[in-house]
Amino acid sequence: MKIGFIGLGNVGGKLAGSLLRNKFNLTVRDLDKNLTKPFFDLGAKVANSPKELAEQVDLIITCLPSPKICAEVMEGENGILAGLSEKKIWLEMSTTDEAEVKRIGKKIIAKKAIPLDAPVSGGCHRAATGNIAIFVGGDRKTFETILPILTVMGRKVLHTGELGTASILKVITNYLASVHLAALGEAWTVAKKSNLDLTKAYKGIAVSSGNSFVHETESQVILNGSYNINFTMDLVLKDTSLFDDLAKKLNAPLEISPTIVEIFKDGQKKYGSRAWSSMIVKRMEDINNIEFRADGFPEELIDSEPEEKGYEI
Repeated sequence: MKIGFIGLGNVGGKLAGSLLRNKFNLTVRDLDKNLTKPFFDLGAKVANSPKELAEQVDLIITCLPSPKICAEVMEGENGILAGLSEKKIWLEMSTTDEAEVKRIGKKIIAKKAIPLDAPVSGGCHRAATGNIAIFVGGDRKTFETILPILTVMGRKVLHTGELGTASILKVITNYLASVHLAALGEAWTVAKKSNLDLTKAYKGIAVSSGNSFVHETESQVILNGSYNINFTMDLVLKDTSLFDDLAKKLNAPLEISPTIVEIFKDGQKKYGSRAWSSMIVKRMEDINNIEFRADGFPEELIDSEPEEKGYEI
């Protein structure tokens, strides 16, 4: 199967790298030629437009920063839809809005092609080694057809149901991660002002009922001071807003979610849209005139688990 991949950013570049590393026939596309050149040098083809890419491959993967950008790539004059034909597959790996996936999905189906949404979860460091989790919504038979490709990009692969269900689950998980991250800012504030040894506090939280994936990963780069989690403030604000907007559409009043959105809006205003998302805890550092620092923590996370073939869960 010939694969096309559009969007070679922090996550997409790593997912596409796993495909190339495992010898798949790969064509890539990104507006930044500095991102496509390493793929070209390693044997991938480079398409001049989304339309050209769609014409040349069987499976078109998109991994883009926002629903708006994805719509442009899909529906533009030289977009994917213009190059799509019968039985081709669109795999949307961006974190996006369920309604938008379904809207574009109808246009894919009108071309007698097949849409799937397949966002990922687990951090950029795990995307680099093919150990990330993947949620997939859409036609079960098509999911099974591309499962050998999914299990190269991800370790644990879950078929969530119909088209759009994966995107809903993804924004739920990203919302939970954002809540945990904001809570860590307050937890570290109390630990620091109580004069706890922060290394021991990190270990204690990690073995306790208060532990989370966010603590195990993001607390490390917070305590290092780099905050480098390879994920930016604007993307968290997009994700938390998608969750909050979905709740409003469902007429489901929430208590914590609106506050989380406001916290990340404030973080983006203070530190910039491209600041690392872990810097949200710096709001607490600044308010309390303290720093959360401890020796022995890495500047950037590296997945220490060996790359293994994935499987459906």
